[in-house]
Amino acid sequence: MSSQPQLHQRSAEIQEFGTVVQLPIALSYDARMYSCQRLNRVLADTQMLYALYKKHHWAMRGPQFYQLHLLLDKHATEQLDLIDVLAERVQTLGGVAVGDPRHAAEITGIPRPPDGVEEVPAMLSRLLEAHETILTQARDAATRTASMGDDGTQDALVSQVIRTGETQVWFLAEHLVTTPSDRN
Repeated sequence: MSSQPQLHQRSAEIQEFGTVVQLPIALSYDARMYSCQRLNRVLADTQMLYALYKKHHWAMRGPQFYQLHLLLDKHATEQLDLIDVLAERVQTLGGVAVGDPRHAAEITGIPRPPDGVEEVPAMLSRLLEAHETILTQARDAATRTASMGDDGTQDALVSQVIRTGETQVWFLAEHLVTTPSDRN
């Protein structure tokens, strides 16, 4: 016995990405496999949306700086919570959640933003487009996973991903409205 940590350990993969192990959760292999594939796509997109929120939070400019700086950080935190929900659902189904940001970047449908800073309306529009990508994926996945009997995945997608996304879209879109006083 020694209190010396065993450092620099490596291992062969014990479960490959894209596979599911059998768990006694009363769902077929096909349903769990399908749900994991769909969840991992939404998870990768959500990881990219989280990163976009943080990028734009740090790069915020202009007269609405303070308000938007706080709003984007709040939304980023909510997206981070969704990342955990989605990853844990994949694991619950016996799958492997996409956890490396480089891997997530390979499978996401969210376009990469410029490395520099865009104008505020462009940043907000980019966030709205990312939300729409996720909401489209989540709605379709919720319908299809429910038809396969995976009510847990359907519930997570509807009650958490879709509802959070819709609310965040509302708050962001209101910052792109031009009122009569803005035109003067």
